[in-house]
Amino acid sequence: MTDISTVDAGPLLPAQGSGRPSYQIEIEHLTKRYGRRAVVDDLTFTVQPGRVTGFLGPNGSGKSTTMKILLGLASATEGKATIGGQFYRDLRDPAGTVGVLIEQDSFHPGRSGRDHLQILSDVAGVGAARVSEILSLVGLKGDDARRHVGTYSLGMRQRLSLAAALLCDPPVLVLDEPGNGLDPQGVRTLRNLLRARAANGDTVLVSSHALAEAEHLVDDLVVIDQGRLVTTGSMHDLRQAASLVRTTSPTQLRDILETAGAVATRSSSADCRSTRSGNEHLQLESWCTNCRHMQAPWRTCSWPGPVAELPTRPCPAGTRSCTCDVETTHPG
Repeated sequence: MTDISTVDAGPLLPAQGSGRPSYQIEIEHLTKRYGRRAVVDDLTFTVQPGRVTGFLGPNGSGKSTTMKILLGLASATEGKATIGGQFYRDLRDPAGTVGVLIEQDSFHPGRSGRDHLQILSDVAGVGAARVSEILSLVGLKGDDARRHVGTYSLGMRQRLSLAAALLCDPPVLVLDEPGNGLDPQGVRTLRNLLRARAANGDTVLVSSHALAEAEHLVDDLVVIDQGRLVTTGSMHDLRQAASLVRTTSPTQLRDILETAGAVATRSSSADCRSTRSGNEHLQLESWCTNCRHMQAPWRTCSWPGPVAELPTRPCPAGTRSCTCDVETTHPG
């Protein structure tokens, strides 16, 4: 199979100053419930043109559901998700505006990779030369392009999905776990391709459940958990950030952090701040022991092992909207 890391991404990109439109993705107070369970809960964030934005969270955190609502594949219970101020269904040319990778296995197993793209190109009015160009770019040509998709490996199906998303040269990309199944060279090529498109003003939203993968791929980061926004910002700012954790035992927490290799300092009588250190990172969250409301923002922090729950007291208000002074820490 062709080494996709050696293929030039240039043919996919519009010329600088070509008047290519730009689109901002806006997620505004988005909520999706199934019965009483909210899989997306009052979620708000923005994806800027000219940036690769990572959409990060554990499996089941609501990333795919949010993307499906954005693409008109699911309905919102409350709020809205728009592309350039419009719902996906209202775009003048949805297929030509948004490239999508969200259902990797949406292929007929008896068709070849080339036939799959040719059918899509006929519907979109894209010429056969474009199909060959895209197949070559993603490393599927010759015998690989003629093979039935049912014989493809996970990585080859991912390449075909990416080819379909890029087929119409759209100014917006919405990609759900695009690095899944790719080898290291494929991941590097994906990173270079997405950064090149962002440099031309395109809007790129990429989901992932792995921080280590995302931090080498994206410019901005949106982190969610259980359907709620945890933090958002540039990758550079989040790398520089520290974790602020409140506890009734700041000295004990500081000792645990320093034993684990982190740098911890007392910032007040009730706080212990941990700065990023080392190569291993875990998520820290601060919760009220009574209302279970997360009070401190998510940040990366050196924490190579499990930590016992620290002594705490419940918040006085006892409600989700409380302003409790003391929380307990749990590894993310």
